[in-house]
Amino acid sequence: MGSTNSTLSKIPNVEELMQETGFTPAHIVRLYDRFEALDKEKTGHLRPQDFGAINRLAMNPIGDRIIGAFFSPGQETVDFHSFVRILAHFRPADKKRPKDPSMPEPVNSRTSKLKYPPLVFSLISVAFQLYDQDKDGKISRAELLQVLRSMLEMQVTEEQLESIADRTIQEADLDKDDAISFEEFRKSLEKVNIDHKMSIRFLR
Repeated sequence: MGSTNSTLSKIPNVEELMQETGFTPAHIVRLYDRFEALDKEKTGHLRPQDFGAINRLAMNPIGDRIIGAFFSPGQETVDFHSFVRILAHFRPADKKRPKDPSMPEPVNSRTSKLKYPPLVFSLISVAFQLYDQDKDGKISRAELLQVLRSMLEMQVTEEQLESIADRTIQEADLDKDDAISFEEFRKSLEKVNIDHKMSIRFLR
């Protein structure tokens, strides 16, 4: 307990930060330790290259996109408070938390996650580019099949893959040109459980 209080005392406005993000004192201390470990030059700020020390991000093919979500356009560093606020968007929603209309919407609620454009747009854009192999701004049936084959490998038959591709295009292709545009792709994701998809249990 003494160690926790000692660490918390180093963080300005820590009570406000906990109230805003919903993180407990123990969470804040663990995030502070992680931040300090990444901040090897002890500047109090992280640069995009500092995130490269996180192995899962360094090995992830879209790791640079995830890292980019921490930085606004033109911003080269992120401080601890910003680091915590951004991570709070990924925190799974607390379903037991009582709803208080007088309190601001938690940053990890579905509404708040949808209002965080850098991350939402980045995730959608990355997913779209994964399918749009020829970069023509549309996902064709052939491209969809190619990605499905690589993702599902031998788990399903070719007939099942073709059925999945046809059904996906049929549901998402609003202008009936036999392809999925970025806007159609974005609209098709509106039904996705954004709270689940944008939740990371990074404090385990």
